[in-house]
Amino acid sequence: MNRSSRTLLGTLPVLAGGLLLAWSIHAKESTPKLTLKVDETAVSRNDRLPSSFAPVVKRVAPSVVKVVTSARPKPNSRGDAEEGIDDPFLRRFFGIPGGPGGPGGLGRNLPMPRMEGVGSGVIVTEDGYILTNNHVVDSADSVQITLPDGREFNAKVVGKDPKSDVAVVKVEATGLPAITLSDSDKIEVGDFVLAIGNPFGIGQTVTSGIVSATGRATHGLDYEDFIQTDAAINPGNSGGALVDLNGRLVGINTAILSRSGGNQGIGFSIPVNMARDVMESLVRDGKVTRGYIGVRIQDVTPKLARQFKLGDSKGALIADVTPRGAAEKAGVRSGDVVTEVNGREIRDSQHLKNAVARVHPGETANLRVLRDGENKVIKVKVTERPEDKELADAEPAADSESGTLNGVAVADIDARTRREFQIPESVKGAVVTSVEPQSAAADAGVQAGDVIL
Repeated sequence: MNRSSRTLLGTLPVLAGGLLLAWSIHAKESTPKLTLKVDETAVSRNDRLPSSFAPVVKRVAPSVVKVVTSARPKPNSRGDAEEGIDDPFLRRFFGIPGGPGGPGGLGRNLPMPRMEGVGSGVIVTEDGYILTNNHVVDSADSVQITLPDGREFNAKVVGKDPKSDVAVVKVEATGLPAITLSDSDKIEVGDFVLAIGNPFGIGQTVTSGIVSATGRATHGLDYEDFIQTDAAINPGNSGGALVDLNGRLVGINTAILSRSGGNQGIGFSIPVNMARDVMESLVRDGKVTRGYIGVRIQDVTPKLARQFKLGDSKGALIADVTPRGAAEKAGVRSGDVVTEVNGREIRDSQHLKNAVARVHPGETANLRVLRDGENKVIKVKVTERPEDKELADAEPAADSESGTLNGVAVADIDARTRREFQIPESVKGAVVTSVEPQSAAADAGVQAGDVIL
């Protein structure tokens, strides 16, 4: 291949085919509780590098497990054991009804092999809760966990969240070697990290590297805030651990960007803070409950930063506010630039979306916004994010990066633009110089020569 491809690493196929039907716990007589080990102090950056990572590996390796998944082949709408067998010869060979072989054909009762896959997981509580990726256990009939000491357990899927690619499974055991969780918001580019998992199903493997970048959104998930690393990770590593040199969990390894399908030094991990929020919600509620304020947002481009007279391009621009939504009720306006949520800096629109999602419905989010050159703090009482269908019915583009101003180029009104677009002297604002034909702005009727007041 000449171009790079994005690869999810979770299930290394052993037999061709689909994977696994999972179940979720939606209600219990008593709510399960997570007892996590958490150390949120920042990693030391003043010490000399150790001559060996062996002490760190010995501490964390027992917490990283092998995840083996299995599933029955899924029949299609015609009842075929395998979808896509349309070739007459193959249908006759397998005795599939409707083919030339028809009933009684060779192989009519031939059993189809189960589909299997291999990934990784991380023990996060001593009583058996394990973090992994959604794509590792998605559609699972059965999940088996193998510890580094050889012990094997059947696991049940507690819950899974395709929007962040996080899943939680549980084994019935006590005294397991639970890993300590870090505060992934405190990691920095250049920090050393170790990746531990089960690449290609060959057994537990440790690789080292650094944090190459943070805040990546590269795979089209609804909620992404990936840590990028050059520590070698490969198919089968998904669900495994990314740890710092203190032996604390930094992230859950998830995907790679590769031209070959194998490691090329660009791997991605879900930050443990995001994974922890999703896990706690899945265990507590059986589903993920995310915060929502009702805005349409977009990145602050350099052109918009100049137009709004911002110092830099950081922050998220409020392109529109949902009528009667939480943001409108609190006083948020179109044109506000959100720079912080609850004291945490907002880099772009994806970062704002993730930050709001982490606030529990009913709690208050303190938004620091820049409006007309002045900083303001607006307190917004966060509501629960509607289901996707409800959201689509109510406001098709809410909380997306495809804001109304995407695809619109603007400029200050000067003598030249006044002459070119025949703008009266009394009109003040920004003139639209061009509009991309397929953009939301073009669909709404925005044209070159319009003046944004």
